[in-house]
Amino acid sequence: MAKQFKGVVNIDVRDSVADWTPFRESAAPEGAPNVLLVLYDDTGLAAWSPYGGGINMPTMQKLADSGLTYTQWHTTALCSPTRSCLLTGRNHHQNGFAQIAEGAQGFPGHTGHIPMENATIGEVLRENGYNTYWVGKNHNVPIDEWAVGATRRNWPLARGFDRFYGFIGGETNNWYPTLAEDNHYVDQPSLPEDDYHLSKDLADKAISFIADSKTSAPDKPWYLWFCPGANHAPHHAPEEYIAKYAGQFDDGYEAYREWVLPRMVERGIVPQGTTLTDINPLPGEAAQPMDHVRPWETLNDDEKRLFARFAEVYAGFSEYTDAQVGRIIDYLEDTGQLDNTIVIYAADNGASGEGSPDGTVNENKFFNAYPEDLEQNLSMLDQLGSPETYNHYPTGWATAFSTPFKMFKRYTYQGGVADPLVISWPKGIAARGEVRNQYHHAVDIVPTLLECIGLEMPEQVLGYAQSPLPGVSMKYSFDADGPTEKVIQYYEMMGTRALWHQGWHVVAQRAPQQGGTAADLLNDTWELYHSDEDRSEVHDLAEEHPDKVQELVNLWYVEAGKYDVLPLDNRSIADLVRDMPVATIPEGGVYRYYPDTSPVPEFAAAEIRGRSFKILAEVNLEDDAEGVIVANGARFGGHALFVKDHKLWYANNFLGIPPEQQVVSPDNLTPGPHVLGVEFTKESHGEHGEAIGTATLYVDDLAVAKSEWKTQPGHFALCGEGLTVGRDSSDPVSKEYGAPNGFTGGTIRIVEINIGDDVYLDLERDFHAAMARD
Repeated sequence: MAKQFKGVVNIDVRDSVADWTPFRESAAPEGAPNVLLVLYDDTGLAAWSPYGGGINMPTMQKLADSGLTYTQWHTTALCSPTRSCLLTGRNHHQNGFAQIAEGAQGFPGHTGHIPMENATIGEVLRENGYNTYWVGKNHNVPIDEWAVGATRRNWPLARGFDRFYGFIGGETNNWYPTLAEDNHYVDQPSLPEDDYHLSKDLADKAISFIADSKTSAPDKPWYLWFCPGANHAPHHAPEEYIAKYAGQFDDGYEAYREWVLPRMVERGIVPQGTTLTDINPLPGEAAQPMDHVRPWETLNDDEKRLFARFAEVYAGFSEYTDAQVGRIIDYLEDTGQLDNTIVIYAADNGASGEGSPDGTVNENKFFNAYPEDLEQNLSMLDQLGSPETYNHYPTGWATAFSTPFKMFKRYTYQGGVADPLVISWPKGIAARGEVRNQYHHAVDIVPTLLECIGLEMPEQVLGYAQSPLPGVSMKYSFDADGPTEKVIQYYEMMGTRALWHQGWHVVAQRAPQQGGTAADLLNDTWELYHSDEDRSEVHDLAEEHPDKVQELVNLWYVEAGKYDVLPLDNRSIADLVRDMPVATIPEGGVYRYYPDTSPVPEFAAAEIRGRSFKILAEVNLEDDAEGVIVANGARFGGHALFVKDHKLWYANNFLGIPPEQQVVSPDNLTPGPHVLGVEFTKESHGEHGEAIGTATLYVDDLAVAKSEWKTQPGHFALCGEGLTVGRDSSDPVSKEYGAPNGFTGGTIRIVEINIGDDVYLDLERDFHAAMARD
């Protein structure tokens, strides 16, 4: 409700009475705390040192020592959905985030668009006297708004945040990120050779936002959501941090589970008597092959070396990012702000199993369904974590870092939804270094913050009537451990389902995207656990308590109806291929691009995967013409048309696998106007879906060179690395030029990409890539 003007207006201003009240921002409640919410990706309960894990996290430990460590805090099992809960305080289906942004569908719970009736914490706090900032990952912008020509109505600045700096999508290269600031894409401020890393850059920006706030409005509280790329793949870290963990994971992931569980018990994270679950707990018909864990004893010596190194890099990445968070904490301490700052340090879902049973040096191979090459991976062992790799550990480490639970990210078993959470607020929490065992969920964070600040959820925000908050405030737990005040929480992710109710947990026995019929969903086998007594959920009590199972399953359907959970999407890959809509292609199959424009996200760019295509560029060359004409992708997969040494080049980087495919004009280019281009004619498909054919290079209407090669079956990148004209991204497609290699010595008028003669789409590979973006 808008504030009413209560002044007096007459003809003469001297006879009028001013009233500034409706026009000035509201003040925050007296003594309102600052809020810093640090949110990692893909981290199970057993990874970090405050929980007994092997990854040293001194900043998190410092906060745990000055505050509270929660042992039963839960998420949705996937990134975008959990983040939507933390944004709004509503369940993820209420927010339209049944799964990741890329999986949106035209049903209320699946749209990928957060309704205005679910105001964000930014919108609420900004209307109540706060400065609001978002730094790092944003995976809650709908995919139809990623491109520069799209609306910005769901970008952070339109949903309650004063400033934004970070990346749009599920992941980005930590050495060469695709960055956005406020409402537009920007270049990274420096390169890895100049000591650049995304985690450091994000911390720098976070500190600058806070400093700006305190400089101009020293008494005004702020809210900062800090979302680093860690611990999502690619796992990138400075070598000195990776080296700290040399040899620490050589015994393997089963040994890690045996080692970490007693440490978790000692710290009170899980009760005495908690036992380990199996590493492959689902029966064959319910399991997903891509989520299988290879027992350590079955690996050869080379695989053991490689797999251990994957874990070392992940650990170094996590600790390095913790050090950057530490710089923010140190700044708050130095400026006297830490005492009245609520710091929440958490992760958005369990450890990620998306590295496949074998792990990878280039995660994009997995997304292209292209097999790993152990010899190549071993050759890059010492480069893991560097700009030369785009690595992800194997599923065994996902299981280990989610000890003692079943499964990991994407699953509604505890391994997917039980996550670390530390809360520190020196002024508002008297306890120091204590553990809390109350059961809570991501939807409970917003109610907690509102109570701590002294606000109630408004009935209206920006003119929209607000939906009720389904969560409960956790503030009562600041005083003492004891019974939880939460009663119920449902879970659903890609057909997997679960419900917790007063200490009991019922879970449908299935993997994500398991497929089957509607009858299969209605006849799911449900497992039952008394999680208050069996924290790792080893003992299935379903046969002993069938009435309890039915009671909880019925409650699940009640919650599903209340929060827009249905319809369930348990479709297999084959089902999705049949049902998915074909991407929109321009009339005639011709895409047109121009220089001096922002990168075009790949999902909105010319659809060349698995098909024939033509690229034509109308240019005017001078004697010294040099640089990129058009490029899409990076060193881990991409293609580029460019001028070098007075010749025309076309390079196709096939999943970063050497050697790079190239075709080069034999004669020097002459000054003046030209049409330069390349045509790829698909002639067959290889055994892994790659298109095989002939690339022909053209100068005007003359074919000057040709070569036989193959093109990538899937996306060049999951997020970022978009199509650019007149330059390449900071991580170049070809080793023949450095970044960004802007085109000089002439002009580019237009670039056309024509796919009109071949509109084949491999939807199965599209879906694999989309599911992996989170």
